[in-house]
Amino acid sequence: MESSLAFHDGNIYDFLQSRYLDVRPDVNSSLHMHSSLVRRLSQEKELEGHQGCVNAIAWNSTGTLMISGSDDTRINIWSYSGRSLLHSIETGHCANIFCTKFIPETSDELVVSGAGDAEVRLFNLSRLNGRGEEDNAITPSAMYQCHTRRVKKLAVEIGNPNMVWSASEDGTLRQHDFREGTSCPPAGSSHQECRNVLLDLRSGAKRSLADPPRQTLALKSCDISTTRPHLLLVGGSDAFARLYDRRMLPPLTSSQKRMSPPPCVNYFCPMHLSDRGRSSLHLTHVAFSPDGDEVLLSYSGEHVYLMDVNCAGGSAMHYTSGDVSQLMSFSPVLGGAELHKPTSDVFPKYLSKRRNAARLDKCRKLVQLAQRSLEEGTNYYYGIELCNEVLDGYGHDIGLALKHECLCTRAGLLLKRKWKNDANMAVRDCYNARRIDSSSFRAHNYMSEALSQLGKHKEALDFARAAQCLAPSSSEVAERVESIKKDLAEERNNKGNDGAPRSEPRGGRVLSLSDILYRAEANSDASQDGPRSEREDSDYDEELELDFETSISGDEDHDAEPNVLHGSLNLRIHRKSDSARENGGANGLCGSPSSSSHNERHQPEAVIDMKQRYLGHCNVGTDIKQASFLGQRGEYVASGSDDGRWFIWEKRTGRLIKMLHGDEAVVNCVQCHPSDCVVATSGIDNTIKIWTPSASVPSIVAGGAAGPETSDFLVAMEGNQRRLCRNREAILCRPFEILERFRMHEFTEGSLRPFECAQS
Repeated sequence: MESSLAFHDGNIYDFLQSRYLDVRPDVNSSLHMHSSLVRRLSQEKELEGHQGCVNAIAWNSTGTLMISGSDDTRINIWSYSGRSLLHSIETGHCANIFCTKFIPETSDELVVSGAGDAEVRLFNLSRLNGRGEEDNAITPSAMYQCHTRRVKKLAVEIGNPNMVWSASEDGTLRQHDFREGTSCPPAGSSHQECRNVLLDLRSGAKRSLADPPRQTLALKSCDISTTRPHLLLVGGSDAFARLYDRRMLPPLTSSQKRMSPPPCVNYFCPMHLSDRGRSSLHLTHVAFSPDGDEVLLSYSGEHVYLMDVNCAGGSAMHYTSGDVSQLMSFSPVLGGAELHKPTSDVFPKYLSKRRNAARLDKCRKLVQLAQRSLEEGTNYYYGIELCNEVLDGYGHDIGLALKHECLCTRAGLLLKRKWKNDANMAVRDCYNARRIDSSSFRAHNYMSEALSQLGKHKEALDFARAAQCLAPSSSEVAERVESIKKDLAEERNNKGNDGAPRSEPRGGRVLSLSDILYRAEANSDASQDGPRSEREDSDYDEELELDFETSISGDEDHDAEPNVLHGSLNLRIHRKSDSARENGGANGLCGSPSSSSHNERHQPEAVIDMKQRYLGHCNVGTDIKQASFLGQRGEYVASGSDDGRWFIWEKRTGRLIKMLHGDEAVVNCVQCHPSDCVVATSGIDNTIKIWTPSASVPSIVAGGAAGPETSDFLVAMEGNQRRLCRNREAILCRPFEILERFRMHEFTEGSLRPFECAQS
């Protein structure tokens, strides 16, 4: 595999030689995370000092110190040069620490933490006396208790020593100014009037692109651009990341009145995830690239996706809800959204003819190899990688005819591999191929197969018939047409006379989890929230806000199949009426913008589509799993995984570069050193691993192992794909045996978190 595909960052020896001639200041940054170094990464050191899962790690601006936060409620400060523990601070938090940061421009003396107890605490390290664990008692310099649910992420602004921003599952993002006050009363107090809410998204979550925002957006992550610090990125309990300009936001408010969500600069979401309407789909991490021009989104139960920030109106990467349906609808003449930026049919003028010919010849050979993989039915992954190399690595250098052939070949390989969302990616390729050649038999044929795999039989039949017209003598297409007709007939038979599936109750509504858990309390809830007729227009009021999380105990038998729902199941349940009482007092949803008139005025926004996806890992077990850019220029993308590994991909092509074993259970955090080729990772283990390019042999898999590797990483990736599709379904398909015990559980009246386990 590696012999066929070169790395796009060039030869490291050429870079070293170019430093004598090249005056560009970014030559050294190109060497920060070079492919030749990344492929030699191996574990150098394991840092011990925590007594629980390490949920957060971060470097200071110079890379001389690292900070970590853990389930043991301690903050540890580590020396980079000595690879040793300097300070261990007992924070006073009464729940897991999920985020911690150094405050910029404070000589690394101020650090801040956020935890599951809904508190944000500031500490001054200059007050410490001893070293290691001797100085475990320190009084916070500031303590903010205004959040009502877990604080999952903190953000700081380069050059600003006075502020920190906190994102919480209560749906608010707050701005804490150290100059204005050092404490605030706990949430729910009669005199709690903190006016520090920068973003009120308690009515900001969307089920799908076409739906108006109505639910609470439980924030999971936030980030501030280092190059344009007025830009703020947030992600939470729906599929859409949001970009805000802090200069355009309304003044800070208190949380006494629920506000309408402010307009954002951009929404980000892969097109195939925008209309799923799945309450379980949510983001676990969002991040800006080092140059601020791209964002990275990591989804629970999904892949990692890359998006462009600078997409002006009418750009090729924008789409609306109409484009989503048009993508899968047959029309002889294509229009609508472009899913990829257009490429020229001629090579760039600055390339020599000889170089053009060499690149074109290379691309043709790669496409021929990919076509061979499709025809022989072997190593689909390798064939897809070859097509990715042509389209993402040389897409602007090839002609339309070769691009069309490559798109169709990749679509066929994706449909054969059948990993999660491969059918959706095949739809994209077929759409783009049809834009090049509207009479392409392969594009219509593969589009029909992709839509069939997605269960869209009516649309699949339209494309199958079009393919049959293009190739009347094809027995394969004729068989597909008949097969799709049978699927359509079966689909109609499975529906009742009113068009609803026969498995639904006669009333037309599937019993929700609230029917299972709070059936006895339904009447009292209805009396509190108003007449039933006023609530029937919203399906959200009837449901619980539910978050499944699995964690792995350190005492498990790891000989069993790893990380498949063994260990503990974390289930957090609260009624919508509880969150209403939190924010609206006795009047319920005081000031809620979710009125019918507001919904009637709602116009679906345009969304920025994916630029690249990164797959192979599994993100189901925890909701703090990060996806990070590696290198000063962000040339690589890394993410932890539920199988105890962490993965590194080439950003440009999505190609897997390295796979390393970093934890006995789950890797959650991956943070690159600001200037050295060093990466720190953490997860369920009590330790932090430090990775350096110290392996003697370059390799895709861990430890610089020599010899055949393809089977090793393919087995791991295929296993993760199975877990990705199975774990959450395994929880949902056994609701009664799991939830019956919770239905019988006595919740304290007015409790905001009636059931909550320790692990994230």
